Amino acid sequence: MINTNKLLLHIVFNTCVLMLLAVGLYFLHVSGFRFAIDQTVADCLFFLLCIYTGRWLCYQYYLRNLFLAFGIASVTALMFLAVIEYLLVRFAFHHPYAGFIELLHGDMTFFVAGMVLGMLLKLISYSMRKEMLEAKLKAEQKESEFNLLQSQLSPHFLFNVLNNLYGISVTEPERIPKLLLKLSGLLRYSIYGGKKTFVPLKEEIDYLRGYIEFEQIRISDRLNLVFDIEDNCDPAILIAPQVLIVFLENAFKHAKNTLQPKIDIDISLKINHNFICLQVSNTYNEDASSHAPDVESSGLGLTNTIKRLDLLYGNDYQLEQKAENGIYHVELNIKWKVK
Repeated sequence: MINTNKLLLHIVFNTCVLMLLAVGLYFLHVSGFRFAIDQTVADCLFFLLCIYTGRWLCYQYYLRNLFLAFGIASVTALMFLAVIEYLLVRFAFHHPYAGFIELLHGDMTFFVAGMVLGMLLKLISYSMRKEMLEAKLKAEQKESEFNLLQSQLSPHFLFNVLNNLYGISVTEPERIPKLLLKLSGLLRYSIYGGKKTFVPLKEEIDYLRGYIEFEQIRISDRLNLVFDIEDNCDPAILIAPQVLIVFLENAFKHAKNTLQPKIDIDISLKINHNFICLQVSNTYNEDASSHAPDVESSGLGLTNTIKRLDLLYGNDYQLEQKAENGIYHVELNIKWKVK
């Protein structure tokens, strides 16, 4: 199949060369050098053939590090092209006294310049094609990694919830029906909304509210919860799905594991200029784990979420985590996207 763009590029290039040839012939004609026109045509055609020969030899030998074969092929190409020009000048342009040695000597400059220009054009084309291929491979690799990470989020969430439900079913089985009803709504969004690259922030906020209500039912009277979540956000603002929920999950998980009779969790989600700002604070048990819950101890969900943030946002997000006086703080700022 012919590459249309490549063919068009060659047509444009040859047209430019022919236009330069026409301009040169015109000035030669005006200047009175009528007998030099035939030789000029032959030299220009020879130069054009040298350019394409340089491109072909560069691709066949030079780029494959076959330097000896490249040298031999270059000398052979010079002799072949010189013979073609000699025959063209002598028989097509009717110069019976044209000498082959004189033409070969005069063609050396055109040959070297044409070969160098052809090789340069090929090297530039090869370098650009290689960079585009590498960029395409990186994009495909990132997309594959992103799909893998995204597919792991729902099982991670479901794994944590089922563990919690099992514990409640043993001690308080009467609470299970209400929790299962709330869980079905969360899973519906987790399965269908999680397949998209970006979703409206409003849908993600509704999902977070549903999760908080689920945890309130599950933890009951032991929870001291303060949350301030944006109510009226622009429907055009988009966010990657399920990048916020993991920080809420970890807050409830680590707060619940403390030995204190009451656990404190503070959640704030606001729109500040061009950023979605999430702040989460929770109590945690310093004695149970000598370090604050970090990426390693928070399991698969947080690790994958940070990787997804890197893939989708690059430098357009900031994540800070710190612990002080038995309180673990998380602040995440994401530059929002729009439809």
